Amino acid sequence: MGEDKRLAAVVALAQGMAAAHTPRESWQAAALGACHALDGSFAALSVWERELGRLRVLVNVGDRAPDEEEFPEAEAYPVHQFPEITEFLHERWAGGGGPNAWVETAAGTAAGTPGYFHQRVAALRRRGRGCCVVAPVVLHGRAWGELYVARPAGQPPFARADADFATVLGAVVAAGLAQTERLEEARRLAYTDALTGLANRRAVDVRLEEAVERHRAEGVAVSLVVCDLNGLKRVNDTLGHAVGDRLLERFGSVLSLCGAMVPGALAARLGGDEFCLLAVGQPADDVVKAADELCRRAGELELGEGVACGVASTEEPIGEVRDARRLFRLADAAQYRAKAMRLDRPVVAGREGPDDPVVRLADEPPPSRAERRRFRGRRA
Repeated sequence: MGEDKRLAAVVALAQGMAAAHTPRESWQAAALGACHALDGSFAALSVWERELGRLRVLVNVGDRAPDEEEFPEAEAYPVHQFPEITEFLHERWAGGGGPNAWVETAAGTAAGTPGYFHQRVAALRRRGRGCCVVAPVVLHGRAWGELYVARPAGQPPFARADADFATVLGAVVAAGLAQTERLEEARRLAYTDALTGLANRRAVDVRLEEAVERHRAEGVAVSLVVCDLNGLKRVNDTLGHAVGDRLLERFGSVLSLCGAMVPGALAARLGGDEFCLLAVGQPADDVVKAADELCRRAGELELGEGVACGVASTEEPIGEVRDARRLFRLADAAQYRAKAMRLDRPVVAGREGPDDPVVRLADEPPPSRAERRRFRGRRA
């Protein structure tokens, strides 16, 4: 491949990774770009999981063998089978050398000898491949994993120049992975409450909109628990906001624990002393049971005064749920009723008969002021 084509291949790889929206898309773009750039038939990207002592395959692309999934769940190899990732590479970097790629063939090492090749040679033979080039991926100055590109048996083996080019590709992949990490961190911060580590209001809004759309299209059950932590203002006023923050953190942990009773439930802090659980595709009774446990555990928290908890579910007789806003109004109205009546159990919208006061309150036209506080100061 000429210099112009190689430069174009590097640009295409970098652009492919930059266009990725998720880590999986980034891994796939890296492997596909490297496979094309090196005229390979197969490529894989693997990460070194130091704490588990293994090299785990993230993605396989190209002509995959029957035992190779595109995004494998459990394809991993003990690092001792590929000691170059820990010994050869580490020693080279520690000694000031560069993380250079090397070539191996079904007959043994061809170029850039790392000193270890037995397991890879066996794998090449088993899968009908004639050669491979392995490029280390270095991220933040440490061995992150490796990029692997192979050609089938009968094709010309990779040369020293290919190994040098693979080294460059490994560096481009590392830069793309670093960008993906930054984007993922930005997304995490955008959808996470900084104090409790739970999801935030933005995350709930997005997930609830999607859930209600699924409910309307497929009839999937959607349940929302809205709760208000009692006594936070008293704690802040008498003991200080640092103690109040600890109370919020502790309640957030309790909410997370109770939310785990409902598979897939999203635990979130809406802001201030307001929290919620969002469950999709789970029975309403299971959600109510989790909310009841939440009330019990919140009542046992030191300094707090329990929690007012309201539940709204599309499985209950609450009428048609056309949008996320109505389900939120119902859960909020149920929570307000629980607070006004000083109940230590959740109030469930729709369970008080055909003239349910919660449903009636939620469906009244809201005042013009901010919707999240529209029920405050009114009779239950």
